[in-house]
Amino acid sequence: MPRFLPFAGLRYDPARVELADVIAPPYDVIGPDEQAHLAARSPYNAVHVELGRADAGRDVYASAGCRFDDWLAENVLVADPEPGFYAYRMGFHDDQGVARQTTGVIGALELSVPGEGDVRPHERTMGKPKDDRLNLLRACRANLSPVWCLSLARGLADLCQPAGPPVARATDDAGVHHRLWRITSRGVLDAIEELVASAPAVIADGHHRYETALAYRDERRAVTGGAGGDAELLMTLMVELNEEQLHVRPIHRLVAGLADGVDLIGALSEFFEVRPSGPDIDDLPRRMASERALGLVLPDGTWLLHPRNPDAGQPDSALLERALAALPTPVVDFHHAPDAVAKAVATGEAQAGVLLRPVAMHHIGAAAAAGRRMPEKTTFFHPKPRTGMVFRRIAD
Repeated sequence: MPRFLPFAGLRYDPARVELADVIAPPYDVIGPDEQAHLAARSPYNAVHVELGRADAGRDVYASAGCRFDDWLAENVLVADPEPGFYAYRMGFHDDQGVARQTTGVIGALELSVPGEGDVRPHERTMGKPKDDRLNLLRACRANLSPVWCLSLARGLADLCQPAGPPVARATDDAGVHHRLWRITSRGVLDAIEELVASAPAVIADGHHRYETALAYRDERRAVTGGAGGDAELLMTLMVELNEEQLHVRPIHRLVAGLADGVDLIGALSEFFEVRPSGPDIDDLPRRMASERALGLVLPDGTWLLHPRNPDAGQPDSALLERALAALPTPVVDFHHAPDAVAKAVATGEAQAGVLLRPVAMHHIGAAAAAGRRMPEKTTFFHPKPRTGMVFRRIAD
């Protein structure tokens, strides 16, 4: 079972910076415009390290490493005096406007190769080069942002309930409130360690960073001829897998590359009952929710897709993947916004769009228990933990 340990984090000194000016989203959801906006907000914004620039004759990675070291030397970043866990809470409003909170605990999770330990990926990942994040890890020798894991252990949320004022707090540009508390009580530390170690953990967000950390761990083992030291562990936000703690958004599909005359509705009919829904794309999400169906967007109208076997225990993405597999080489792309899907179909960028429903928690839990991966881009966990709430140094 996974070891989950406290660590002495590095945090921004509140006397030197406003935390809201220096935190950033995870690197892989930052577009060029947002990157420029964050960089201009503060010379100490975490984006200067996560997505840095070459300067003074140094490449991007050496520059990021030097900048991170400078922040430490200038005491902009200060180490906490003793190891601990960090209770982390994100307060937000969900897509229905309901006030919600996600509360978890940040610690150092022992790395294990998928299939050899009980840290399990929850969905397949799209291949990305590892060189970028690996070079950054080598240069900074730090975990800059936490990988997000889901614990199958019951009761973790209760252990993470913080007391007293937070040691760090900020509100991001989307209005999400981020708060951090240090946990140093020996009894609570032991209880968290034991509970997390009692059940498998599932990678919710950060599969690529997890794989990169494994590669770095193996490099360090090769250098030392044994254990990888601090590189054996990875800074991780651990959240209990339950509906009260998690808000999952769907990721929709755009379909292109279909030959003229291909019967898309016919191909889908083997897995879904297809019913016309009219031309009003704005009303489609409401009808999907009320009728528990997926939505199909074509140039001449919209349809509802009712799964023929709704108790199969599979997410929408798996059923749709099987249906599209019967078509000759479809090109599938992904988007979060229904209106963007409709626009892509209307302009001819895509031949069809399929709106998926959010994945149910029991689907995630069942897949994890069975060691089965969902199709790529099945889940979008919201909101995202911010880079800069706490960092973890990796000693050589």
